[in-house]
Amino acid sequence: MVVGEASTQLEAYRAELTGYCYRMLGSAFEAEDAVQDTMLRAWRGLDRFEGRAALRSWIYRIATNVCLDMIGSAQRRARPMEFGSPWSGATEVPADPLPDEVWVGPVPDDRLLPAGSDPAEVAVVRESVRLAFVAALQHLPPKQRSVLILRDVLAWSAAEVAGLLDLSVAAVNSALQRARATLATADIESDVRRPMDNEQNALLARYVEAFEAFDLTALVELLRDDAVLSMPPLAMWFRGPAEITAWMSGAGRGCRGSRLLPTVASGLPAYGQYRPSGSGSGHDAWSVLVLEITRGQIRGITNFLDTTRLFPIFGLPPHLPAGARITNGQPS
Repeated sequence: MVVGEASTQLEAYRAELTGYCYRMLGSAFEAEDAVQDTMLRAWRGLDRFEGRAALRSWIYRIATNVCLDMIGSAQRRARPMEFGSPWSGATEVPADPLPDEVWVGPVPDDRLLPAGSDPAEVAVVRESVRLAFVAALQHLPPKQRSVLILRDVLAWSAAEVAGLLDLSVAAVNSALQRARATLATADIESDVRRPMDNEQNALLARYVEAFEAFDLTALVELLRDDAVLSMPPLAMWFRGPAEITAWMSGAGRGCRGSRLLPTVASGLPAYGQYRPSGSGSGHDAWSVLVLEITRGQIRGITNFLDTTRLFPIFGLPPHLPAGARITNGQPS
């Protein structure tokens, strides 16, 4: 294979490999590291690749081995709701945040989708990277996780998966059955971001208006009775409109006066949240705020607080100047 041709062909797989590795690992940053390692290994092994297998199968085998190695040396990533009971204090926060490797994190669309992807492809990818789905995947043993992603998300045949993982077809089918049974017990329902959905757009517009006005009464009207608010890397979470309101009226009152800049995170409606700046001018980055919506109501609000790392990969500015207007999702 000619070097230039090989480079182009390998690079063409970067977005879908990032999606695969993100589902396997639960972290956009680990996924990028895994893909980079995969590309490096593929480059080094090109002289041994003689076309006996499809390039896609070969590079996925490398990516799978990279992910399995990374999973083997790490703890399972989770969401705050998996760390015990809801937080009981509306006026205080946990003393110490937990490290990044504890949490399932969000991923931007543009890391997973080649430029110009058609709407149908966008919808499929978004469905398979929702936070609840990716968190549920982390409960599966690593090879089961790979089997389920390859078979049910990427639509590989059982024979193709067996060849990639050095398993029998019967073993692949058995692993898939067990993985599906585990996921069937998980609550992973949430609506992906659909820009052409007028009902969803209306709900999001009401949320932004209520949040930026800090109108907690209007905000509560949008929440399901079992809605959950969480804030990784803090190991605390709140369930239900009353507890969420108590938090926002207490320690969360610093969100008053916030501005929201729209984005998409893990296939879900999301915003860069900016709190009023301590300098007294403009607004500073506070969180990537991700919404989970089910049947026209908000069931999940997750504030990812690691703005230093997350805002750059989402293309969000660290600061909104005083008086900035948000037009077509961008400050002006």
